[in-house]
Amino acid sequence: MQAFFILIPILLLVIYFIFRKDNRHNYVSLSEADKQLLFQHVTYYQHLTVDDRLRFEQRISAFLAEVKIEGVGTPVTVLDKLLIASSAVIPVFGFDDWHYRNLTNVLLYPDTFNEDFQYEGSSRNILGMVGSGYMNGQMILSRAALIKGFSNAADKENTAIHEFVHLLDKSDGATDGVPENLIKHEYVVPWVRMIHEEMKRIERGKSDINPYAITNEAEFFAVVSEYFFEKPDQFKSKHPELYESLSGIFSQDLAGKSL
Repeated sequence: MQAFFILIPILLLVIYFIFRKDNRHNYVSLSEADKQLLFQHVTYYQHLTVDDRLRFEQRISAFLAEVKIEGVGTPVTVLDKLLIASSAVIPVFGFDDWHYRNLTNVLLYPDTFNEDFQYEGSSRNILGMVGSGYMNGQMILSRAALIKGFSNAADKENTAIHEFVHLLDKSDGATDGVPENLIKHEYVVPWVRMIHEEMKRIERGKSDINPYAITNEAEFFAVVSEYFFEKPDQFKSKHPELYESLSGIFSQDLAGKSL
């Protein structure tokens, strides 16, 4: 009888995880209108093969089923949701079964905000952030920055991708620019050395990487990842070693695909 009572909670846990796994894939397929929006606004999606587009669409749908997107001071459009989901999928598209277990909500603000999460008034210079403390599990994005990140004028910058790379970095327990879940142990030291060498070049004005990258190692990783995904050919041409490292970290080789 005692063994029976011990087995009950174990059985309930098994049922819970089975249900959770099945429910994770209980998502609605994208409509043709959704796919058209993706094609019009997401260059990354445009250059995928037919099979990879289908896989990208499935990953978009899964993300939208798992993460709640809410507007704060602004309505959330279908395009907003698709761009946020694309920002989440792009960095992890090289991995078959990645889920953002450290994210439950994305809060979309109309524009920049300050450290008190106010989007009106002065001292508003934050485009996006990954929450910590009581905000853990949440991300805040500026809608203006989100839209700009997917426009051709955005050049090497994409705020939403930047923030999702921070989440990837954070997935090993520390937001430190070294995504230990994605990088082999023997490559950690060379990667950190490469970060610091490029930071010195940025400080001397000898690099075209956004100077915000010298803030710390975590910001460096997020900034160069934006560049990697937005302008892969240019990034590989100007920073071949960094490109090779990021290509390995993200398991994606984008150069030559005319993104």
